[in-house]
Amino acid sequence: MGFSPGFRSKTTTNNELSSRSRPTSSFAQLSHDELEAHMDRFRYGAFDLTDAVRPSFDLQVIPKQGFRHDQYVDPQSDVSIPVIMAAASRERLFDLFIDLLDCLGGTVDVVLETSHYGDTGEHDDLFREHIDLPVLKSILYDYEELLLNDGCTGIAVLNPEKQQEIQFDEHKMLVCYGSPLEQFERMLIKHDVYPDDGMRFVTEAEHVHSSSDTFARQFRKLQSRLGIDDPFDGNLAFDR
Repeated sequence: MGFSPGFRSKTTTNNELSSRSRPTSSFAQLSHDELEAHMDRFRYGAFDLTDAVRPSFDLQVIPKQGFRHDQYVDPQSDVSIPVIMAAASRERLFDLFIDLLDCLGGTVDVVLETSHYGDTGEHDDLFREHIDLPVLKSILYDYEELLLNDGCTGIAVLNPEKQQEIQFDEHKMLVCYGSPLEQFERMLIKHDVYPDDGMRFVTEAEHVHSSSDTFARQFRKLQSRLGIDDPFDGNLAFDR
């Protein structure tokens, strides 16, 4: 969506936080205890974050629930695509994602997104075409913890014939692409996620991601369940 990449972090096998902060980062001068306290905080008002991401220490954006409309411009075709960007509190987020998938139809394509294997925040996309939606949902339920709490895992589900897509990204934002958007709006409102044209998202300011070797291994298992070939030659996250 063209947002600036956030400050990224990762958890090691020993659950210690290691970060690469810029000198101007709000995280740069924090003590270990201050950083741990910030990472432990998940509640902002009535909104609960998952474990995947945290806002900047100086709270440039305060997380909250809601959705807004935007446009995505395809860099190859220069075509503008209407989108809805949404944030939902942890207790309703996964069920909302699963219910949004019903808007796409009975057979879909899947793109798994991973940034477990890079240092710059860029992610790799892994593709699976033509999977029945009930089968996909059954698999995703088995990996709910990974999809909610891993800051290096994202997934997109799309129907090329309808030219619509649901993205559940590494920040645990939900992004709905393609007209008509009304069915997505109705589903969001059904889950008590309401329009807020002025809302800002964690992605639009400095933020920090969390992951672990355990999540990297779970990602590989999800990849296998979806029948996606492994391009990583046995590498595990953070084993560098």
